[in-house]
Amino acid sequence: VFVQAVDDPRFATKGNMADTKDEEPKVETKEAEETAAKAEDVAVADAEPPKEAEKPKEPEKPKEPEEDDVVDSRPKLPPGTVGLNMADATLNVLPTAGDRVLMTLSDGGFQYLIGGVRANTGLKSGRYYFEAKTLEHHNQKEPQHGVEGRVPQPRNLVRIGLSLAGSSLQLADGEETSVFFDSEGFFAFGKSRKKAAQKFGRDSTVSLLVNLNPDGPTGNTVSLFREGVRLSEPQPIPEQLLGKTLFPHISYKNVTVDVNFGPEPMAAMPFKCRMLSDAAKADVEVVPKPVDTQGEVIFPIGLPGHGYFDFVQMFLQEHPEVEEISERSIIEWAGKSGLGKPMTKGGNPSKDKPDAKFGLPTMDDGSVRRLLGHFAARTSRKFLVPELRANLLDNGRKGHLKRWGGFKKTALVIMGEPPAEFKQKVHELMLAEKKEAALAARARKQQEKDRKKAIEEKKRKAKLGKKADEEEAAEAKEDEEVEEDIVVELTEEEKQVVFRAGPIPDIAETALARTYSKFSLPTKEEGFDEIVYKWQGEQEAAKALKDWIFAKKLTQRVEDIKPGQAFKDATAEWTKSFGEWRKLQNEWKDPSKRKALLAKRAEAKKKAAEEAGEATTEETKMDILAEDVDVDAVDDITDVGNGEPLFANFGFEDWLLLSTRFEVNLLLHSFKKDLNDPDRPSFTPDHLAFYYNKYFKKNFSLQAYAAKEFADFVNLIKDTVAINPSSKFLEALLSEDTPVSNFVKLTEEHRRDRQRRLDAGDETAALKFPRNTPQPPRQPPGAQQAGGRPGGGARPPSTRPPTVRPGGAGSRP
Repeated sequence: VFVQAVDDPRFATKGNMADTKDEEPKVETKEAEETAAKAEDVAVADAEPPKEAEKPKEPEKPKEPEEDDVVDSRPKLPPGTVGLNMADATLNVLPTAGDRVLMTLSDGGFQYLIGGVRANTGLKSGRYYFEAKTLEHHNQKEPQHGVEGRVPQPRNLVRIGLSLAGSSLQLADGEETSVFFDSEGFFAFGKSRKKAAQKFGRDSTVSLLVNLNPDGPTGNTVSLFREGVRLSEPQPIPEQLLGKTLFPHISYKNVTVDVNFGPEPMAAMPFKCRMLSDAAKADVEVVPKPVDTQGEVIFPIGLPGHGYFDFVQMFLQEHPEVEEISERSIIEWAGKSGLGKPMTKGGNPSKDKPDAKFGLPTMDDGSVRRLLGHFAARTSRKFLVPELRANLLDNGRKGHLKRWGGFKKTALVIMGEPPAEFKQKVHELMLAEKKEAALAARARKQQEKDRKKAIEEKKRKAKLGKKADEEEAAEAKEDEEVEEDIVVELTEEEKQVVFRAGPIPDIAETALARTYSKFSLPTKEEGFDEIVYKWQGEQEAAKALKDWIFAKKLTQRVEDIKPGQAFKDATAEWTKSFGEWRKLQNEWKDPSKRKALLAKRAEAKKKAAEEAGEATTEETKMDILAEDVDVDAVDDITDVGNGEPLFANFGFEDWLLLSTRFEVNLLLHSFKKDLNDPDRPSFTPDHLAFYYNKYFKKNFSLQAYAAKEFADFVNLIKDTVAINPSSKFLEALLSEDTPVSNFVKLTEEHRRDRQRRLDAGDETAALKFPRNTPQPPRQPPGAQQAGGRPGGGARPPSTRPPTVRPGGAGSRP
């Protein structure tokens, strides 16, 4: 009370209002204030019980940011204008109920592929919405066996969004051409994907609100509603899509969807808003219905390695209304549907036939390709069938044409010199590849730099402790580098390139070798309605094809060549003679057998003379040195005059060279006869091993002759074979009917020449070929168990190098 009286102006006096320099009253006043405050606190504590802490108030629900529509007097679209554009849908989309209810194929591999369809009306401005209701889920069981790949999840999926005309129909191509919500609650644009809404499933009606009004807090956004209740906050439409016509888009998998563009909604919105079918004409763009009711199928016909698939890519970009049907397009579709990168198990993959496997039986058995062709042939759309090898064969073209009854059939020939526009686009693609490679190299370099820096930082922190953090903060600003854009240019050599080459061939080598000689240009007699020569005229295209085939014959192997009967007969006779010669040499080297051999021959000569009626006299043994006998003068290679065979001194290397001389000569003549192609009388050295195996069923290897280069091998039998300097083909120097004894004589001449050089001190004349590793003895019957060797298990693979065995197929030196 005292303090209040002192502070109250009503009780103020001149004394206590005046300023004074006396300190004593101030001390008393201060002590009185403290005493009164303590007394007041005690009194309040005794008088009032403690209060409980107040609970925080629940936040009020946010007000719906969208407002009611204002009256719009502008002209509206006519009733029935807005709908789904079935000419802009994947082939597994099955519309029903007036193209409003969408079903899908859900078997034969299609259970993994996402279908999609765009509306025929795109939005340019204004605020409108459309609806989709999932009516049912399809749950196809997976096969019990053979599933090695990953089944994409979720099994049932719906995407509702907007896309640009001509963009991917799956609403998920990684490109910045669409924006959408999916049934898992994600919002996606390009390669970005974020959780932005709640999930929605079967029996749920979802609405996509598109607000393209530039003003207001929700301008240029999309929002998702379920049963009229907001599922997501307004999501901004990316700048890349603003100012462009955005088409409502539905994509789905293993579900049946009811799509509603209005005017009556299935679920009312919490504010007044018009559906798309009630839109003002000025706010939308309507795609006109196709005038041509006849479908068209186009078959591009070009040459391997001559820009075929680059042309296909450019053609599809220039003609978005045309759809590709091929294994390549199915693999691309599967990737956009979440199947990931396919596997390649052996085989010969090519661009024409990728031979890709997903580890899912119904995706790998060709079911999707067959069903696609069936459904496509029953539409009135435009398709491109880029099957390079099949389109170059007359029977392949005829087989395709039978499946497209009622379609206009067009052959598009791309042969000869391409136009400048094509070359320019090829160079652009090469530049893009070069820049991508440079960016990847820079990224790898930066990654390695960051790795080394992290190791150094770890060591420094361990050494300096807290001081390292301060130094790191100071150095962070200094280390900041601004990445500059990489500038790449084509070299002069690259600018001369017309057709790009890649690591994967256009057609597998084995498939190409079997059929390239049968490639031909299309004719109207095959069933084509129109043949278009895109690059050059028919004559130029025919010449380009002929030149290409001729050039290919110079380098391509004949995969399906078969030895003729003449070859088989000659081989059988040679094998018999070779065996007899080896046996005769062994007998001559054995003194006891030699004596019996000479006696036998003498008896045979005596008997022959008696039968001829000639007088028999005791033959005087002639002291003849076989080395002195002229090889060319020898009539009987089994007896040079004294009973000694001409090949008595043959070693392992001589027998191998003898066999090789005969076999190479026979092979070259047999190839020419069996192939019967005047454009290809022989083959290049690169293919000798292939044809050796084809004809003699044994391997050919330079290692067997201790040769490093093919020229070294040819030098060993230069009396039999040579390489044509112009064509680079192997040429037989001996005639087809050369007696087998001549090959023995050539081998003996070669042996004597080497021996003379060795006697003169030339050690390089010595031949030392690697011999085959001795095979283990055969097991007696019953000694081997299942698996191929004692104790079970498979026999380990042989480590010996492949060699050519003299004496015909299957013989051993």
